[in-house]
Amino acid sequence: MASLTSISQSHTLLKKPNFTPSIPHNLSSSFTPRDFLFSKTQSFKLPQMASRSYVVSASTTETPRKRYPGEAKGFVEEMRFVAMKLHTKEQAKEGEKEVKQPEEHPVRKWEPSIDGYLKFLVDSKLVYDTLESIIDEAAFPIYAEFRNTGLERSEKLAKDLQWFEEQGYAIPKPSSPGITYAEYLKEISDKDPQAFICHFYNTYFAHSAGGRMIGKKVAQQILNNRELEFYKWDGDLSQLLQNVRDKLNKVAESWTRDEKNHCLEETEKSFKHSGEILRLILS
Repeated sequence: MASLTSISQSHTLLKKPNFTPSIPHNLSSSFTPRDFLFSKTQSFKLPQMASRSYVVSASTTETPRKRYPGEAKGFVEEMRFVAMKLHTKEQAKEGEKEVKQPEEHPVRKWEPSIDGYLKFLVDSKLVYDTLESIIDEAAFPIYAEFRNTGLERSEKLAKDLQWFEEQGYAIPKPSSPGITYAEYLKEISDKDPQAFICHFYNTYFAHSAGGRMIGKKVAQQILNNRELEFYKWDGDLSQLLQNVRDKLNKVAESWTRDEKNHCLEETEKSFKHSGEILRLILS
C-alpha cells in the first residue's frame, strides 16, 4: 500500500500512475457553465436617411467549459494529478499538502522491524483479498472489467506469509487499520462505484511505484535483500499498468462530470487508510 504522507519519499510514487488523481483536494463542480447563445435585434435610423432602417444582430460566442488538470489525457491522469497534490513538497515537486498532524511529518529515521512488517503484510493481504473479491463478484458490471489484470496481489502475499512462517515467525491476525479499510471498501463497493474505483486505482498503482521502493528498503535492512513475491509481477509491469489505465479511462467516459469529481474527492480517504497500514511497518 502506498501513497501516504507519513513515509516520505515513499509515495512520491503514485506513479507514473504513474496513479493521478487530480483535484485540488475537494474538487467541486467549479467549471464554468456554458453561456446560452443569445441574439438581440435592434433597429435604428441612419442620419439623413430616415426612410431606410437597418437591423443589426449581436450574438455572443459559446464559452468553452473549463478543463480539469489532466483531463485532456484521460481520467487516469486526473486521478494521478490529485494524488500528487496530496503529497508534501518534500515528497513530490507537485505536492501541495501542508503538514498539520505529527504523523504526517516525514520519518527521519527508518527503522522497520520484522514484527511490524508482518503486520503490514497481513493487513495488506486483507485489503487485497477484499478488493479482488469485490472485483470477482462484480456488484456493478464495470468491476468485471478489472478481473485478471495481472496486478492482483493476494496470492503473492499468501506465498510471502508462508515463507515467513517457514522461517519460524508467527503470523499475526489482521489489525485495526486493515480491518477498518476492508470493511469500508465493502461498504462503498455495494453503493458507490466511483468511490470504489478511486481506491482500486490508488491501491494498485501506488504499490507498483512507491510500494516497490518501500519493499526494497525493507529488504535491505531486515531481509538480507530478499525480494518478496509481493513486489514481483508476471509479465511486463509497465504494460500491465497501461492496460488498466486504458480500462479505467474507458469506464470513466460514461461518467458525468459530477461522478468524476466524486471519484477524485475520494482520494484523500484512500491515502488516509493506506497510510495507516503502511505505518505498521515501523510499529
